Amino acid sequence: MASDEWVSASAPYVAPRNTGASDAWTEESAKRGRKGGQKLVFAGEIEAPTEVAEAFGITEGAPVVARKRVITLDGAPIELTNTYYPAAIAAGTALAEPGKIKGGAVTLLAQLGYTPDRIHEAVTARMPTAAEQQVLGLGDQDPVLMLSRVASDSEGGPIQVDLITMPARGRHLNYEMQVNR
Repeated sequence: MASDEWVSASAPYVAPRNTGASDAWTEESAKRGRKGGQKLVFAGEIEAPTEVAEAFGITEGAPVVARKRVITLDGAPIELTNTYYPAAIAAGTALAEPGKIKGGAVTLLAQLGYTPDRIHEAVTARMPTAAEQQVLGLGDQDPVLMLSRVASDSEGGPIQVDLITMPARGRHLNYEMQVNR
């Protein structure tokens, strides 16, 4: 594996954290001797974009709570992450407010009584938009990966949708699956 490659697993990002623990990204990057961070670009209620509305099973344009972030590694932007929550769950909570959430949003969701039970992820590749190129420092020939993650509770109701854009170069996505027998 080249020095600029990063092997990432999704499991730590969908599991609630222990009391007092930092968020999963800060912890993962620190274990590698790096400094992970994030810049919150937006937090609040918006109209659901098409893909988010479909995932939640709601009408396009219905209210949802969004948290839009630029994820950094050693101060450099490496990922754009937009996370959405049903307004019925997140409106009026810290999820809808600008500011860091101690332990991360998944931990707050668990404190609110919503713990992910099932995760569905889809990964596609495409060329970046001009805005994505600028923020992520990509060239004209640098593709991005799009990771769409839907977390559902034990009753099958979706509680969180992540739409993540990341440079394809140097990325390895690592998945473990348990087959029920």
